[in-house]
Amino acid sequence: MRFSTKLHNSKFANIENIHSKRKNLKINPQYFTGAVKIKAISSVIKSKEQKVYHVTFFGSKTKVHSHEGGQILIVTKGKGSLSLYKKIGKGKKKFSIKKTHETKLRPGDVTYIPAKILHIHGSIGKNAVFSHIALNSYPAKNKEPKTTWFESDFESKVTSIIR
Repeated sequence: MRFSTKLHNSKFANIENIHSKRKNLKINPQYFTGAVKIKAISSVIKSKEQKVYHVTFFGSKTKVHSHEGGQILIVTKGKGSLSLYKKIGKGKKKFSIKKTHETKLRPGDVTYIPAKILHIHGSIGKNAVFSHIALNSYPAKNKEPKTTWFESDFESKVTSIIR
């Protein structure tokens, strides 16, 4: 980690390089369809408004999920995709879904996913490497963002919450 020049209030701005040798987070493999590595950036830069991660997918994607706060993705490598879904029904664990939007993602692309929108993102292709920086906004001041993960068929139905 490096430090930038002094800011106006005498604090230093922390700088982290996404390609540093920082340890990968332990993740729940049930949240993804295959291999993924995640590096926490927010713990180094000390952000208090969002959680920041560098996520690399190895021929995989996320399972259907939503965030309490909005999410910004900044693509850093490879070709990926983002799909948004609409929830149909009132169930919390079992309900229908309908894909409402799908887009391809390439290096340099930036996208915003509003809070509580069901979505998936990850690699295009089984052997493709895709990475992005994810900024998960706090839904309220000092309230860390929560993500809810679901098992689904990626087409029409959610069958359970992943714990």
